[in-house]
Parts: sequence; C-alpha cells; structure tokens
Amino acid sequence: MKEHKEKKNNWFRNMGDALHMELREHRSSFIVYFTLRLLVIVMMILQLMNRNYENVFLCILTLVLLVAPSFIQVTFKVELPTVLEIIILLFIFSAEILGEISEFYLMFPFWDTVLHTLNGFLMAAIGFSMVDLLNRSERIKFNLSPIFVTIVAFCFSMTIGVLWEFFEFGMDQIAGYDMQKDTVIHTIRSVTLDPQGRNVPYVISGITETAVNGTELELGGYLDIGLIDTMQDLIVNFIGAFLFSVIGFFFVKNRGKGGVVRWLVPRRKQADRDFLRIAEERALAEMREKPEKELPEKEEQESPENSSGHIEQDRGNVADQN
Repeated sequence: MKEHKEKKNNWFRNMGDALHMELREHRSSFIVYFTLRLLVIVMMILQLMNRNYENVFLCILTLVLLVAPSFIQVTFKVELPTVLEIIILLFIFSAEILGEISEFYLMFPFWDTVLHTLNGFLMAAIGFSMVDLLNRSERIKFNLSPIFVTIVAFCFSMTIGVLWEFFEFGMDQIAGYDMQKDTVIHTIRSVTLDPQGRNVPYVISGITETAVNGTELELGGYLDIGLIDTMQDLIVNFIGAFLFSVIGFFFVKNRGKGGVVRWLVPRRKQADRDFLRIAEERALAEMREKPEKELPEKEEQESPENSSGHIEQDRGNVADQN
C-alpha cells in the first residue's frame, strides 16, 4: 500500500515537472497561456466576491482546460504546432469566460456561430492528425489514400459536434440549463395543428404575438425551443470541418508541402522533447544520488559513538597494563 502510494506521488510529481517544461517550451504560447490564466484567476476572485459559485466552478474548469493541450502533448507524445495551441487556448477562454460568464453569447448573436465553426475546423485538424500519425507510423503499417484521411477527419469533427449537442440537450433536460438557445420565429408548420388530424403541415405565418397562460411574452413572434440553434451549430460545424478537410486533402496529396496545414497538424515528438521521460530520468537520477548524500551524514552521526567506544577501549587497555 505504501509502495503504491509512493509510485502515485512520483507520477504526479513527474507529470507536474513535465507539464512545467512543456508550457515553457514555446515562448509565444506560454505568454498567451500565462495571460489567459491570470485573467481567469481575476475573474474567479470577482465571482467569488459576488458569491456566484456556479461561475467560480466555470473558472476552475477553464483553468483545468487551459492545461489540457500541454497534458495531451506530454501524455501522448505529440507536438502541437504553436499556432494550433494558441487557437485552442483562445477558443477555451472565449467559450467559457467570455461566452458564458461575460454573456457574449447574448450580447453578440454571432459569437456562438463563430465558435462552433472554429470547433469544426479544429476537430477536423485533430482527427486528421490522428490518422496522419498512424499513416506515418513505423510500427503500424498503413498506406491510406488522401481521400480516406480526409473523410475520417471530417467524420471525426462531425461526431464531436453531434456529441456536444447531445451534451447541451442533456444539460437542458436534466440540469435545467438553457444551453440550446431559443430563437424567435414568425412562421410555424406543424401537422399537430391540422384541424382534420391528417399528416399535412398546418401553416401559421405572420406571428407577431405569443401568449402563455394568458400572459403575453412580448417577443414579437413565436419562440422556438432550441431546434434552430442546434441545427445552426451543426451546419457551421459542417462548414468548418469541410473547409479543413479540403485543405488537408491537398496537404496529404502533396506529401505535406502545404504551409497552412503544417501550422495546424500535430506531429510526433522528438526523443529530446519527451518531457515526461526526461522528468522520470531526472527523478531516478536524484534517487540514486540521495543515498550517496545521506551516507556521509550517517557516518558523522555515528562518529561520536564510535569515538567514545574507542576511548573506553583504550582505557580498558591501560587498566590491563597496570
């Protein structure tokens, strides 16, 4: 039990050292990370003073997510290009701090659209890199065509987009949130409203007022409950994924000569940049040096006893001679 606990502590210590080295590897991304982290901490303090504990949790979650790119690089031994890492950091900050806490989603209607488009683009880049790394692996023999790599990247991005919409729907239904934002519309079509009960859409157009239980909502139209928002998110995710997939196709076809994609596609780490291995080797070297440093201390601690023993022995020898 004690040995298991010690191994666990060593792993956390080595991971912490590796993350510290990873964060400081590229100066530009570290400056962005440090600035965003400082802003999040300031925001967390303000929310704590206002006793808005839900936003405090979002700030803590953001701090964890800001370390995620470095954790992925250390754990999976991949190198994220600096441009891609900075985009991911800005995306996390824009979605959580600006979007949720600062209410940019309400202040700027395009904010959610821009982030979902960027998410589709980034997820396609990640999916593309996963297949590309396997395609270039020496241990796993793959020879995938550019079109296949492109399709996998596109499908990966769309899958992430769909899973995120599942998450939004679940949070709205289970936790009572409103992540799937409503949309005011002026026309509805529904077979449920058909007076003859047939499978024919009944159209109501020119809606300017909506009342619930006799109370006018003053929306200027009918309130859609999240369907349009969900479909818009998936459509812009599709656009972002498709855009990167096209760029990635020519990148693979031209054997990696594309300049733009090179800034966005992760690659395998070189051996001298495997910071987790470096941290483990340093810790092992310190453990080997530690007994050597402790040995002189033990000898110094035992020296008074040994000297007293020699003195008593010398006294005994003198008594015997007498």
